[in-house]
Amino acid sequence: MSPGRLLVAGVGNIFLGDDAFGPEVIRALDRRPLPPEVRVRDFGIRGLDLAYTLLDGYATAVLVDAAPRGHRPGTLTLIEAEPPHGTAVPEAHGMDPQKVLALAAHLGDEPLPRVLVLACEPEVLPRGDEDILPGLGAPVRAAVDRAVDALHTLIPVLLADPAAPAPPLGRPMESGPPDAAALTGTAAGGAEDR
Repeated sequence: MSPGRLLVAGVGNIFLGDDAFGPEVIRALDRRPLPPEVRVRDFGIRGLDLAYTLLDGYATAVLVDAAPRGHRPGTLTLIEAEPPHGTAVPEAHGMDPQKVLALAAHLGDEPLPRVLVLACEPEVLPRGDEDILPGLGAPVRAAVDRAVDALHTLIPVLLADPAAPAPPLGRPMESGPPDAAALTGTAAGGAEDR
């Protein structure tokens, strides 16, 4: 494994309101690219594709996603995911990060990379019979540029040392310790809102 290899993966459905946060951040990185040793890719809702990519020898992966955690809409949260436990059911379809990690662990014998999730608290998600809800809400749209700033702070640290503690990224952000439950929406600590 090459210690400097790093993946930044946008995940989410562009047709479901604020769930498009991950793909929008990846698109914004076109204007402010990360270093060339970082692979930046929009995975959308292709969980199987992401699971196989996680087995490509990356030292670290940063997933960018919308995740309801009970904070003010637009709040960014940095979560370190623990490796999946036997209780996570592998699933070949869908983009639940915990299930994607379980699938990757099931598919390969290699150790998974360190996985961080840069999550944004959504405001606009479809309800009931709404099938399509295009566009981000204002708080999440404003968080896109802050997420790009956060990635430009975080990525150089991880390239220098893939095991380094995540640096504090400033307000309104939360940095949590390793917490597998964080992937399912349980808060790992207090968030700082503005």
